[in-house]
Amino acid sequence: MKLTRRIVMGAAAACLLFSGTAAMAQQTELTFWSWRQEDKAFYQDIIKKFQEKNPDISVKFEAFAPENYQTILSTALAAGRGPDVIQVRAYGNLETIAAPGYLLPIDKQTVPELANFPDAALAAETLRADGKIYAVPFATQTMLVIYNNKIFKDAGVQPPQTWDDLVKVSQTLKSKNVTPFANGTATAWQNETIVGALLSSMLGKDFEADIVAGKADFTDPRFVNALAKLKDISQYFAPNFTGVDYPSSQQLFVAGRAGMFAGGSFEVANFKKQNPSLDLGVFASPVQKAGDERLVARFYDGGYAVNAKTDKKDAAIKFVRFLATPEYGTLFTNQLKNISPIKGIKVEDPLTQEMTKLADGAMSYLMLVHFRYQEPSGSVLLQSNVQKMLAGQQTPEQAAAEINKGIATYYKPFQK
Repeated sequence: MKLTRRIVMGAAAACLLFSGTAAMAQQTELTFWSWRQEDKAFYQDIIKKFQEKNPDISVKFEAFAPENYQTILSTALAAGRGPDVIQVRAYGNLETIAAPGYLLPIDKQTVPELANFPDAALAAETLRADGKIYAVPFATQTMLVIYNNKIFKDAGVQPPQTWDDLVKVSQTLKSKNVTPFANGTATAWQNETIVGALLSSMLGKDFEADIVAGKADFTDPRFVNALAKLKDISQYFAPNFTGVDYPSSQQLFVAGRAGMFAGGSFEVANFKKQNPSLDLGVFASPVQKAGDERLVARFYDGGYAVNAKTDKKDAAIKFVRFLATPEYGTLFTNQLKNISPIKGIKVEDPLTQEMTKLADGAMSYLMLVHFRYQEPSGSVLLQSNVQKMLAGQQTPEQAAAEINKGIATYYKPFQK
């Protein structure tokens, strides 16, 4: 009798073991690559939520150093490997991996959630050669000015509306031994963010439209005069700013030793993480004169794509669809304090609400959106020549001419 019972129990245990093994065998495992190392905990949490709804799919997240990511990814894809789901860059960087056929094109039939996005966001993930979308957009980034509310209150100043206001605020802060702007210019790419943060309202949507239509180029007085304003305000940047790199400028602001930081909306969460006591505010670039339209510079920061070579296409698309839902966009925005472009999300944090509102009034982050597809890229030209101009090595006119000359090598409207 005892022997029979043991046999039955053993058989039952074997059945349980077998059924568990079978269930595991039926589970599809996806690999998901990103450059967002700082967001690892967030993505792991998101993956758990996805797997609760899709227990037949598991997702393994792996993040790489941002400076190496594009090379690692391109090498893997060229070899016919790489992850099933890929966090990709936008605009020109997207084209480098979409054009060779490494990514699976998607549309509103395969991913109905694409209807949740504005057209400009989808355009950032579209290959110009075939007009097809290759990724679900993941973030809206805006160039604006972040300010320390306590420093402003202590100095008795308000966020500026006009350029003259900005100069007066800077003068007041400096008179009180406070560095007005934490920014330095030693890290080249920061010069482009500074331009977007401070000069967008000065340039305006009409200038962007004229540039894109070929009715104007970068020697236009609107651009040259804006560069001159930037050169003037740079006297209020960090001490010896030409030698101050990006991490140093961040630390100067985080330490509460500077009143403002001209940069991207993506800075806010990092600043608050490093110093939770910071009381921050944001404002759009000042206007030339009262009544002009105030603007931030906006771009869409990459997306989620499917590897064209994956043999787990259905599972990968299911995961990407989840990353396109308002549920995901709400979690992304509220946990990372980074703005999702998905329509209908609920933003909880007041400062993030303010940044979201500012993003509604925007021109493009000009060089990234329009001139980062060919070499020399507009971004590199802007970064290097503004860097030289602010170091006193070029005039605004010379900087503008050099930028225009480089783009004219491939942009026909400038070749007149």
